[in-house]
Amino acid sequence: MAKKVFIEPWIDKTGWKAGDFGDIQTPCYVVDKNRLEKNLKILAKVQKDTGCKILIALKGFAMFSVFGIIRKYLCGVAASSLNETRLGFEEFKKEVHVFSPAYTEKDFAGIMRYADHIVFNSFSQWKKYRRRVLHKKISCGIRVNPEHSEVKISFYDPCGSLSRLGVTMENFEPKNLKGIEGLHFHCLCENNADALGRTLKVFEKKFGEFLPQMKWVNFGGGHHITRKNYDIKLLCQIIKDFKKRYPHLQIYLEPGEAIALNAGVLVARVIDIFKNKMNIAILDVSAACHMPDVLEMPYWPQILGAGKRNQYPYVYRLGGPSCLAGDIIGDYSSPKPLTIGSKLIFFNMVIYTMVKNTTFNGMQLPSIALRDKMGKIKVIKKFGYKDFKNRLS
Repeated sequence: MAKKVFIEPWIDKTGWKAGDFGDIQTPCYVVDKNRLEKNLKILAKVQKDTGCKILIALKGFAMFSVFGIIRKYLCGVAASSLNETRLGFEEFKKEVHVFSPAYTEKDFAGIMRYADHIVFNSFSQWKKYRRRVLHKKISCGIRVNPEHSEVKISFYDPCGSLSRLGVTMENFEPKNLKGIEGLHFHCLCENNADALGRTLKVFEKKFGEFLPQMKWVNFGGGHHITRKNYDIKLLCQIIKDFKKRYPHLQIYLEPGEAIALNAGVLVARVIDIFKNKMNIAILDVSAACHMPDVLEMPYWPQILGAGKRNQYPYVYRLGGPSCLAGDIIGDYSSPKPLTIGSKLIFFNMVIYTMVKNTTFNGMQLPSIALRDKMGKIKVIKKFGYKDFKNRLS
């Protein structure tokens, strides 16, 4: 679930500039329909060329106002909670796959109303719920852990030491596979196709003997398919080779970032500038509340017209307005001095942002806008005091 390291050349070619947002109150996310559809066409071609099915992972992007566009290209959603499951069922209206490290009694009853695929994280959970689910028209699977790491940042490594995600070979229970129709593994994060190839070899070596009795296999997420340097040809070959070995299996992928990678921006405004050994600019967006991966990953988000600390003459540390001391977005340089009221445009700010927003400190949530194919921007959602108050009691 890391994100936003890779920024594409389209950013400098589509004409994004601060002047585009003159009438928009900040902070505001702006999703570009052209960029979103460009990604979806790439994913649709992978489906067509290989016969796999690609799901949108709602944990990364759950903006249901654009589900109508996404639905034209993808086969369904991957959810991780009762709320996501219901959203996918009601708004996407195609396949609904669910995985959670554990299901509560209350949530599971609701999930069964909306899901057509449910993946269990352990055999104990499967044994707890199997009698309840087997008489339903729901295809059930087990998540496995191949214990093969491709992710450099341990915080985002699903297969790291002592992982709570998936069943290892040592703890696999072949005698309890009755009723299980699929296997699911998820080992990647912002990886290229070669990482999938290596992971798949380990997966087959450890769990391949059980594949003949399955109906489907889910290759999980973390496939950065819509990134410019992603090897789509290799991905398609890996999937087709796997299909030759197991022609009876339906293959699923559920990328989170690839759906809306580089498809939108976050527009912010400078609200104060002062000095403490260097220039410090306070913005109306918060790393802690609006772009949490900046602190979790961590990473340095790119800004239109700005550079790294020593690239241009005017250097600023950009921080958020919360009282968290570490609410720092990063150090940037600019060819011109910033002023109070200057607008800053953060690239690639729709994946793992809106879905992770919080109102810590009573922070105002950014509005959400769509940029249509003609370049016109329309705000479709605003937030206010009630959104903050209704989360408390």
